[in-house]
Amino acid sequence: MPNDKILRMEQLVRELNEASDAYYNGRAEQMTDYEWDQRFDELKALENETGTTLPDSPTQKVSEDTITGQKEEHEFAALSLAKTKQVSDLVKWAEERPIWISWKLDGLTLVVTYDNGKLTKVVTRGNGHIGTNITHLARSINGIQQTIGYQGHTVIRGEAVISYDDFERFLMESGEDYANPRNLASGSLTLKDPDEVRQRHIQWIPFTLVYTEEDIVSWGVRMAWLDAQGFTTVERELVEHPDEGSVEASLARFTQKVTSRKNPFPVDGLVVCYDDTDYAQTGSVTGHHATRAGFAFKWQDESADTILKEVEWSCAASTISPVAIFQPVELEGTTVKRASLCNISECERLGIGGPGTQLSVIKANKIIPKVIKVTQSIGTFSVPNECPVCHASTQIVVSEASGTKTLHCTNPDCAAKQLRKLARFVSKEGMNIDGISEQTLSKFINLGWIAEYADIYELRSHILELSRMDGFGEKSASNIMRSIDKSREVEAHRLLYALNIPLCGLDVCKRLLSAYSLDDLVNEAIKQSDDLFTAQTEPQDVFAHIDGIGPEKSAQFVLWFRNNRNLARYRRLLTKLAVTTPDVSASGDKCAGLTFVITGDVHHYKNRNELKAYIESQGGKVASAVSGSTSYLINNDVTSTSGKNKKAQQLGIPIISEDDFIAQYATVPTTE
Repeated sequence: MPNDKILRMEQLVRELNEASDAYYNGRAEQMTDYEWDQRFDELKALENETGTTLPDSPTQKVSEDTITGQKEEHEFAALSLAKTKQVSDLVKWAEERPIWISWKLDGLTLVVTYDNGKLTKVVTRGNGHIGTNITHLARSINGIQQTIGYQGHTVIRGEAVISYDDFERFLMESGEDYANPRNLASGSLTLKDPDEVRQRHIQWIPFTLVYTEEDIVSWGVRMAWLDAQGFTTVERELVEHPDEGSVEASLARFTQKVTSRKNPFPVDGLVVCYDDTDYAQTGSVTGHHATRAGFAFKWQDESADTILKEVEWSCAASTISPVAIFQPVELEGTTVKRASLCNISECERLGIGGPGTQLSVIKANKIIPKVIKVTQSIGTFSVPNECPVCHASTQIVVSEASGTKTLHCTNPDCAAKQLRKLARFVSKEGMNIDGISEQTLSKFINLGWIAEYADIYELRSHILELSRMDGFGEKSASNIMRSIDKSREVEAHRLLYALNIPLCGLDVCKRLLSAYSLDDLVNEAIKQSDDLFTAQTEPQDVFAHIDGIGPEKSAQFVLWFRNNRNLARYRRLLTKLAVTTPDVSASGDKCAGLTFVITGDVHHYKNRNELKAYIESQGGKVASAVSGSTSYLINNDVTSTSGKNKKAQQLGIPIISEDDFIAQYATVPTTE
């Protein structure tokens, strides 16, 4: 047997296992999904060619999380799925039987068990046979219910994920550095403190009903059964007659949601399963997966070769990250000319050189530009000794957990560390300044034009320079200035949200302003006792009495304004703005004393927010979840089997359409 092939197999096994270990345990990424798939396929081909399978080969086992804690054997083994990038493979596997296509969510699999209607345990997938019991964290994970209506033995498998929005918010507020939402989700479940886990906003989304004592042989009906128990399950689509055309059409609909970013959670492909669950169990177990349990579809990543022009060092949050700037290439219908290189370790792993280095790039999962390999390195890769923004000295930090090297600015007041906060400031929910993306903000910071919020309102002094910058021009520069000027008049709750006060989302800001004016809020937060011998009011007590605030949010708000730097910057910002406070008092009483929950699409109102605003203007309340205090659930699909509909039916709460609501409590809104 050729020795070089065995040596290559040994290398592939080692690299794949090390990368999987890092991937499933919240540590720094050691290779991209694209590279992992390539190496896995190469190893599998070599195993077939040589007739040899090495010990510990990843082709023969389930990748494993190694979260520490009490180990628990799974009642039902959680095996992995066979993978393909070919539609023809899916059609052949389907055998003309009805199939379901759903998201392959990119997080950490948790198995949740209920007995007699009560949660009994939550266990990580582990190696598929033995996982770690993390039941003590269940209340800190959204979507894991403490009780369900069904009283029998129930086992559910689902994915613990973090949305892109919550991921960005966490990075901004914590200053910590994680590569992606999946990395944060898995790392979060190693924590011991439930309160700390709760702040990560992990969402558990069931993707299959493993066991119930009820006789349900349709996967689609089993998922609807989970919906009826009040769970928010994975998005899915039925293909009744799976041929090349129907499967491609379904895949295209999911793909469009990925490329247009309409899916809030990270995914790394799609899952295909039979509707007939009895038939699905008749397959054999080959390697580390059951042949009929399901199939994973991964998108073909279109790659392109290009030439490196330079490595740009971009400051964001706590790190200075290398970005490859290369000759433009067309990928997935868009022009791509830059891609993050993540950190120093990734540059060293790829073998990044200087200008002229030849690269291959992709858009991973149709979204994120990535350098996947260096085909020829030219020159040397150098790490800057000073921060490109404030010119303070830099420091290379090596993570104790993963050994990853990252570059940091040693100046704690460096303006670049405010990038994510500035991005929220200009966002639609905040000051609503069109034309200024995070990438544009990064340029302004690196040019020294912006260091704090108020500086945005002095950008007009740089309009000539801006109009001459690559990618802008006079028209873009003028549009940005108009948008900035328009934002000078701002509603108080949007301003508060834009300030990036921890735990203060739009709803919290509105609740605070329902009890105090903006000036009174700030004064109440910062005021000292007149009695020098009496301690000032504890931060958690100042606003905790307001409905929906509580001690934690109160403390964060008060401490933010008691920070002298924050207060000074806020006061400077106020000199640039005209703050308005819209009248939020009820103008009528048609909904007085009633609590509504709104779900699904609306047709008469512009959106659900407009309907919510009307209800509140008429003295009513709008809640996010159905409970015993709900008066009505508004859903234009009154007969749907959604979780909210089922919950309402269980509690005896009326489900009404938008037309029903208007007939009883409103008039048809005027469309402008």
